[in-house]
Amino acid sequence: MPWLTALRRQKKLFGKRAPVSAEERRRIERWLATSRVLLAIAALFTMWLRAPSGRHHATSAFVAVTAYLAFSVAVMLFFRYRQDSSTRFVLLVHAADTIWPAVIAVFSGVASTRSSPFFLFFFFALLAAAYRWGLWETLATGIIAILLPVLEASLLTHFHLVNTLPPELDPSGLFERALALWVMAVLLGYLGEQQKQLRAEKTLIANMLGKARVETGMTASLQAVLLDMCRMFDARRISVAALESNGFRMFVGELLPGQPFQWLNASVTDREKYLFDASAVVWYAERTADLWIANGIDRVGNRVRNLPCAYATRLGNQAGTKSIAGVDFAFGAEWSGRIFLHDPENFNGSDDDLRLLQELIRQVGPAIYNVFLLRRLRQRAGAVERARVARELHDGAVQSLIAMEMQVDILRRQAEAQADSFAGDLARIQGLLREEVLKLRELMQQMKSLEVDGKRLPGFLADAVERFQRETGIQARFLSEVEDVGMAPGVCRELARITQEALVNVRKHSRAKHVLVRLGLTNDNCTLTVEDDGQGFGFSGRLSQEEMDAAHKGPVVIRERVRFISGELTIESNPGQGARLEVSVLSKPDSNYES
Repeated sequence: MPWLTALRRQKKLFGKRAPVSAEERRRIERWLATSRVLLAIAALFTMWLRAPSGRHHATSAFVAVTAYLAFSVAVMLFFRYRQDSSTRFVLLVHAADTIWPAVIAVFSGVASTRSSPFFLFFFFALLAAAYRWGLWETLATGIIAILLPVLEASLLTHFHLVNTLPPELDPSGLFERALALWVMAVLLGYLGEQQKQLRAEKTLIANMLGKARVETGMTASLQAVLLDMCRMFDARRISVAALESNGFRMFVGELLPGQPFQWLNASVTDREKYLFDASAVVWYAERTADLWIANGIDRVGNRVRNLPCAYATRLGNQAGTKSIAGVDFAFGAEWSGRIFLHDPENFNGSDDDLRLLQELIRQVGPAIYNVFLLRRLRQRAGAVERARVARELHDGAVQSLIAMEMQVDILRRQAEAQADSFAGDLARIQGLLREEVLKLRELMQQMKSLEVDGKRLPGFLADAVERFQRETGIQARFLSEVEDVGMAPGVCRELARITQEALVNVRKHSRAKHVLVRLGLTNDNCTLTVEDDGQGFGFSGRLSQEEMDAAHKGPVVIRERVRFISGELTIESNPGQGARLEVSVLSKPDSNYES
């Protein structure tokens, strides 16, 4: 039967690639255990309704089903309070599910045939096998379920244990029941196997999506995904052809099992070879004798048979393959192309295979494209940052150093005539050099990445203040009321940057002689304060962040950083006497600032 052949092939393809976790096994067994209890209760209630008046509590069938209910409750409690269970125990429970109906059938003669739960319990055993495993285990359970009544009827008759066989074991109806059980075993097993394959496909796609990482790069991510596809379909080789929509650049790559992915020399002329026009977006061509036969799925999802396969024939003959599968892809409006599977052993061109390959590319393709876009964005961001640093160095340090070189040259020429003025000029040059050194160090500090959390923030601020005093000569102190501010690392990094920026402003603009940096907790807020005795800001009084935004006053960089962490900024300025900057942030950790 073709569908059985397909199931065997799919079992080979997915059977070992979608392992069930311990938690998933536990949840499955808990659901089955609850269903088993409900089934036993329903059977007892049905027997109670249909049994003759006054006799339902005394029937042996009622006692047997009650025992089955006790067994079901025990299993349910076990799986509810036990974190994990062995495979042997699960098999033991399944064996009990299969044997119990045969035990109940012995006592079915006491009750009426209509009220016997014998058949229904066998159906539950088949359903449990399909839910736990798949087709073959369900078929095996069905065979056992058929053989047990036959064996039981033979033993009872041979040893003359009963005068009359119970209705459920009567040979006249046993064949019909066996046939019904076998049909149900096939149907339930088929549905369970299909569900298992669907879960395996989702697992495979999820694993492939996890291989697309920005850190590894475009080529490495593509290699990892294609290698999984090669193993999944047992292909001898995978080829990729991509064409840039705007620049008409052609790229061709190839992956062989056990070898790294490599890009081949390609040109636009290879477009006809790899990116030929096809009416199907995913197709499969196979050589039979000297002819190639192809079928596929078009853009709207319809099956297309007897595709023209001249180009696929040429490509397959050149590659020396007996079968080849192709699937189209498109990355936005920039790239389009096709992926080829050469000699895929686990691919026969069925609808399921074609749609699976299409779904793989549909979900994994955007992930690869995102890696490409993020890598390009990082490169551009790095180029912009390098340009900014070069501009800062050129407009600041380089120009100042050139000016100092010119002044030194003038001093050299005037050395004999104006030797007494050397001290003042050299002092001025020394000041300029010190200023530029500080600028370069501040620039390097801003470019460094900070690894600061709630515990390390006070120590980092203390080091920053001490370094500021050592490099500028301005008296600076740091006071901390806490050892751990209890905030997310992202918020702590922004507070560190705010402190650095505030100290830079003090050095550049305030002409202060003393600076005080304080870190503390007020109620549920973390407060950072920077005070100096310099000339203050260009306004007098106390302004909140909203007032500074409306009046376009205050340090722009600090205002933006405070807004990013949802904090409150207040600046108090007294021209000629100093200024006080205060940042208040809710101290509760926030996951939005973890990165």
